[in-house]
Amino acid sequence: MNLPVSFEDLVSEAETLNLYKKLIQQLNKDLLYANIDLEFDKETLPTSLKFVLQETVFNLINSKFSDYLNLLYIVDVSEIKIKSLEGSDALKLSEDVTFLLLQREWQKVWFKAQYS
Repeated sequence: MNLPVSFEDLVSEAETLNLYKKLIQQLNKDLLYANIDLEFDKETLPTSLKFVLQETVFNLINSKFSDYLNLLYIVDVSEIKIKSLEGSDALKLSEDVTFLLLQREWQKVWFKAQYS
């Protein structure tokens, strides 16, 4: 599996394979497990998904850091990838982390679709 390198590539691939709604379902499931009060409708547009998730990540980084770490753990984002990000700008960091979260969720959805 080749991971998408941008948000646009990820959404395009998910929509091409008719897995975008499954991506939202997986994200909602992991947000619930991480006790994050956020749930996306299955009809949420990709731009809205990215914006709202990024805003949530930004708020978690700034005010609920332990919940942020818990979300990363629940979603199973690579610690190496997180440590490689530039952390001096919280807004840029939240954008990068949002992509890593969606990229990992996409991996889960893709593998389930391929092997079930």
